[in-house]
Amino acid sequence: MSSAEIIEIIGGLVVVLAGGGAAALLVGRRRREIPPEQRRPQPGVDYRPGVGDDAEVPRDSATRTLEHVDLPGDPVLVEEPPSAASAPSLERPEPVAGRLTRLRTRLARSNSSLGQGLLALLSRDHLDENTWDEIEETLLVADVGVEPTTEIVDRLRKDVAVQGVRTPDEVRAMLRRELIEALDPSMDRELNVTRHDGRPAIVLVVGVNGTGKTTTVGKLARVLVAEDKDVLLGAADTFRAAAADQLQTWGERVGVPTVRSDRDGADPAAVAFQAVKEGIEGEVDVVLVDTAGRLQNKVGLMDELGKVKRVIEKQAPVDEVLLVLDATTGQNGLQQARVFSEVVDVTGIVLTKLDGTAKGGIVVAVQKALGVPVKLVGLGEGPDDLAPFEPAAFVDALLN
Repeated sequence: MSSAEIIEIIGGLVVVLAGGGAAALLVGRRRREIPPEQRRPQPGVDYRPGVGDDAEVPRDSATRTLEHVDLPGDPVLVEEPPSAASAPSLERPEPVAGRLTRLRTRLARSNSSLGQGLLALLSRDHLDENTWDEIEETLLVADVGVEPTTEIVDRLRKDVAVQGVRTPDEVRAMLRRELIEALDPSMDRELNVTRHDGRPAIVLVVGVNGTGKTTTVGKLARVLVAEDKDVLLGAADTFRAAAADQLQTWGERVGVPTVRSDRDGADPAAVAFQAVKEGIEGEVDVVLVDTAGRLQNKVGLMDELGKVKRVIEKQAPVDEVLLVLDATTGQNGLQQARVFSEVVDVTGIVLTKLDGTAKGGIVVAVQKALGVPVKLVGLGEGPDDLAPFEPAAFVDALLN
């Protein structure tokens, strides 16, 4: 290459460098001329970097060695405590006292044919044999039962013979007295739900399909929570797919835990056993065990129910066996009650749907047939429409 060519190349480079410097100088001058209020804020200078901003200095995370890595097969689950805003609010069940009184109107409306019918007949000026036959028929239609009906009519005949002339108030008082007597107020209707001997009270709830058993367990949990008791639910109905979910939902509404199986068709005795075990370990007051509905004439299913009770009693005796009966089934419920009582030794009756039938006499019939008291009555679909049974309040509702 000649000296002239070398000089020409050097000259070109000088021109290029000079142009670049001038451009850089121009850009710098333009930047300095931008007013401060129009200048874009710089992350790390004017404020701390936020989402969408790039920090001027990269922030590298610390490296981890192998021993600090959570390996598959040994997972660690960290549950964040719920914030006050996200924690579900628990319902406060209605106080137990006065529930039946509050529901008198509903009960009187549905059972008016019994109470009001009897009042009308007994208020007649002359009570002949035809009238007494009508009184007897009214009681039988109301599902009081043959034997209790005969006893009630015999006592009413004696009262009428003694009193002679009767005013409406006297008739009402007489009928009230006889109906209360038929309901046997001397029966112990208190639920055995008090913790004792260092363990919780165990309540087993049984019945046929469709009587409202699971709903009754959920409502009973609300009754006990209203009495400030610690309750644990056992979902031993493992054959109806939605039973455990339904029971758990009832419990969650009032802060009551539920022990359940993670699969359908699990051994109900195993679930009941686990529920009682956790209740003992957790020192709760009451364990309520729900069981699957079953027909009383299915020998295999009734044997399974007996097994559930025997398995529970390997840990603790069952304090209460509540049989849930649908009041609308009338006399059909008596046969159910007899068979269940033979298998699991029923200690109390829960009559559901009592507001939906004019056959309130089933209360008298079932007690007379089994010698077992009606302890609870269901009078509606509301969550707090389960009430302790009170003979006097029940009769007052019948007589309006």
